[in-house]
Amino acid sequence: MKMKKSLALVAGSLIAVTSASVFAQGKGSVEGEVFVKRYFTDSDRGMGNGQLYGGGLGYFLTDDVELALSYGEYHAIRGEQEVNAALGKTGRKDIKGSLSSLDAYYHFGEPGDWVRPYISTGVAYQSISNSTVKHYNGRNRDTILNLGVGAKLYFTDNFYARAGVDGMYGLGNHHGEYMLAGALGFNFGGSKKVEPVEEVIVAAQPAPPAVETLRVQLDVKFAFDKATINEGSYDDIKQVADFMKQFPQTTTVVDGYTDSVGSETYNQKLSQERADAVRNALVDTYGVEANRVQAVGHGENDPIADNATKEGRAMNRRVDATVEAQVEVPQEEVTVEQVQPAAK
Repeated sequence: MKMKKSLALVAGSLIAVTSASVFAQGKGSVEGEVFVKRYFTDSDRGMGNGQLYGGGLGYFLTDDVELALSYGEYHAIRGEQEVNAALGKTGRKDIKGSLSSLDAYYHFGEPGDWVRPYISTGVAYQSISNSTVKHYNGRNRDTILNLGVGAKLYFTDNFYARAGVDGMYGLGNHHGEYMLAGALGFNFGGSKKVEPVEEVIVAAQPAPPAVETLRVQLDVKFAFDKATINEGSYDDIKQVADFMKQFPQTTTVVDGYTDSVGSETYNQKLSQERADAVRNALVDTYGVEANRVQAVGHGENDPIADNATKEGRAMNRRVDATVEAQVEVPQEEVTVEQVQPAAK
């Protein structure tokens, strides 16, 4: 009955903690377990081997170091000496007792590993009854030094099985004994293992180039009823030719016009001659490829000023041309970084 109450107390404590905790491993987590241990006694103690049934509760001070309390009761242990007949007893004595322990465990590996070996050390208080004929109906108490080794096998992040060997040395009776342990347990309340993510730096990459449109315009004026280029206009024509040489993918249309004086047929012919004159200057004088320049006469169409005035008619006697080039403008290099701090 005492054993059942003790286990119920441990189980109740675990349930209470789990109700307010998140299952996880590592620093700050709590582990609870129930165990069965095969107890191998010292031959000088006058009793056979038996079992220890119990439970334990541990707390991880760090990811690797755990401090654990446990309690167990001995069962199926018989005294090796027959009971004194003078006392009215026959057969072998039924040995009873308990073991309370405080142990520190050091775990190898990392939280979240499938298998975590461990070593342990600690102290225990052992209480044994009916250990000898001389002390029948008495109780043998001793402080025990524990030293253990074993491993935990985690089925999930929270549930595990444990197997180990516990060496025991009585500081009072100087007996050396040991136990083979098997346990099932679960853990909660710490932090889940997070794999560290290293900083990732991507090499500098040029941004996609921007496209800019460059434009040059030509406006050549002509004297009345003439298709001869004025000397002052050649500099403007040369600038257009230089631009087209700088950007060899460009082409242009040279448009010729007249004022409204004269017949439409005559003005159409004159506007074409003016356009041809400018085209010839670009091609023959300044070396632009012929297939890149087209000349078109429009006669007196599309005036830009009023033909009713002398000034307006002078502005309409013209040749226009526009050349455009699409130019890629490189952008500054940028470095793309993705940084995730390592977490554990």
